[in-house]
Amino acid sequence: MNRADRARAFVGLGSNLDTPVDQVRIAIGLLDDLPGTRVERCSGFYRSAPVGMRDQPDFINAVCELSTLLAPPVLMRHLLAIEAGRGRVRAQPGGPRILDLDLLFYIGTDGCPQQSCAADLVLPHPRLHERAFVLYPLYEIAPALELAGRGTVADLRARCSGQRIDRLVTRSATGTTRHHTS
Repeated sequence: MNRADRARAFVGLGSNLDTPVDQVRIAIGLLDDLPGTRVERCSGFYRSAPVGMRDQPDFINAVCELSTLLAPPVLMRHLLAIEAGRGRVRAQPGGPRILDLDLLFYIGTDGCPQQSCAADLVLPHPRLHERAFVLYPLYEIAPALELAGRGTVADLRARCSGQRIDRLVTRSATGTTRHHTS
């Protein structure tokens, strides 16, 4: 299969429990193992403050672009299975989590963004346009991506600059991490 036969999907990854950086790294590998799917690009990792329920650890976030043969509902089922396999329990909405995988945006093989308002899958993700923890990493890999009626990722990112988010830079040789505030 060549790339033209595949859809493009953008997946947000997040974790704030059980060594979050490791959880996100493991999840990237699991995304690449999905049937008919390949991880094409991933952003760097970002540390962000929790949204909603604030009395919990900071999150580590990233966004990956996938090329996939999977339709959105099938891909979403696989994302939920990866979360469950890593130990995610959905006890408290907005609460701490080992792993969170969100299907943010999906572009079909025809090059058109897919929309869905199903109870189990809303595309594009309904809060994508207002969350720095999604927009900053998405900007790294797709700054010109257009969200219908809202603008480009670059435009949206500029509008949420007041939210605390730090890009992590990891040196592979030493394993040390330093923070850059955005």
